Amino acid sequence: MSGRALVVGSVVASAALVMAFLALGGSSYAPADVRDPCEPRVWRETDDLQGTAEQFTLSALDGTACELHVTRETLIVALADSEGRERFAEDPRLEAAVRAGLQRAVDDGERSGELSPLVATGLRELAERAPVSELVSLVRDAAPLFEDAGGLLAPLGGLLEGAGGVLP
Repeated sequence: MSGRALVVGSVVASAALVMAFLALGGSSYAPADVRDPCEPRVWRETDDLQGTAEQFTLSALDGTACELHVTRETLIVALADSEGRERFAEDPRLEAAVRAGLQRAVDDGERSGELSPLVATGLRELAERAPVSELVSLVRDAAPLFEDAGGLLAPLGGLLEGAGGVLP
């Protein structure tokens, strides 16, 4: 096959790809709307601590973003690196926003049935009293709080289950 035939074949294939893209609605593409972080988050049912930690993190991010009047995505990008965290740390609203975000996550978790009222009470106290730098870490990733090995809730869960199954 000659070089000219390869070029013509490539042009034809490219044109076919563009026409298929346009035929399937590619010319009217609009990005998806960003979810309002102030709207309530419904937790999906999970059957493991990782899923609960993920739901908790998303609710905490939504609550914090709502308090700061930014999107959750903007907050995630800002918390992703040390430079972004430093810029957010200078915001005088940060501490109250992080605490409110964690309170919201606890409320969402309790409402969904994933957190028992007793565990939720302990988490509310943590959100109210812990140093904000530790709370920012929880907003970024709540998994350490919920992990089986060494997490705060795993020993508490075992203790409470032995005391009559208080956890859901």
